[in-house]
Amino acid sequence: MYDLIIIGAGPAGMTAAIYAKRANLNVVLIEKGAPGGQMVNTWEIENYTGLKKQSGADISMAMFDHVMSLGVQYEYGNVLKVEQEGNVKKVITEDKTYETKSIIVASGMLPRRLGLEHEDMLASNGVSWCAICDGPIYKGEDVVVVGGGNSAVEEASYLATLCKHVTVVQNLKELTADKKAQDILRKQKNVTIHLESVVTEFIIDEKDKLKAVKIKSDQGDENVIETKAVFEYIGAIPVTDFLKETGVLNAYGFIDTNEKMETKVEGIYAAGDVRTKQIRQVVTATSDGAIAVQNCLKYLETWE
Repeated sequence: MYDLIIIGAGPAGMTAAIYAKRANLNVVLIEKGAPGGQMVNTWEIENYTGLKKQSGADISMAMFDHVMSLGVQYEYGNVLKVEQEGNVKKVITEDKTYETKSIIVASGMLPRRLGLEHEDMLASNGVSWCAICDGPIYKGEDVVVVGGGNSAVEEASYLATLCKHVTVVQNLKELTADKKAQDILRKQKNVTIHLESVVTEFIIDEKDKLKAVKIKSDQGDENVIETKAVFEYIGAIPVTDFLKETGVLNAYGFIDTNEKMETKVEGIYAAGDVRTKQIRQVVTATSDGAIAVQNCLKYLETWE
């Protein structure tokens, strides 16, 4: 039986693994994809302290190398279900069942996509889901923001301080962000808002780079807007289906925790983007991972 199983090898999960191994816990890190989570698909990161500008893939590999250098057990697996029998928790994958005293869920989330042609090819290289991460790359350029909620409006305001022009495309009759966020956005002189409109096409050039987008209004009008980048804020999908029977999920599929990263279920913790939280960044994910392990250690002292 393991002391701790960590589900997900993004920055939160890998940091948790490092802290757990250094605390001499019998720990296994389970991941179904490439180490790094969403970070591995980020073109450039220059806001992670001490690393200056690097690709998300390079930072992911550096973190993974650190984890492996400590001798952390790493398993590839798609977690299907988490069960509990008394104090013992079971993590069930497609190939194996693991027993453990505690769990840290760091499975992250996936951004909801538009589902248009060329979107996958342009991901993190013309199409982004993080203005803080990628916005500086497009300083002085024209960009498009899709969405009208708080995330879209706040990030559009941020991009307006960097970019030449920001076009906001919202499918509803009005923006849905809170009034203060909307007021800040509307004061920006380099922002245009298209309501009741949707992006229908990514237009690429001969080098497969994003050149423009086509938008269509509910009235049937079509416009082509030249742009270097599209920032999509149409929601996110937490990777938590395997936790449906545990009672730790909220109505949106995310995990509510306290500041100790504790969930509603004793011995189950959450870290990183899978949590209900204000800011989802690499630096906050690594912090979550460290905090979760420290409180997990206190729980394990009382485990019987």
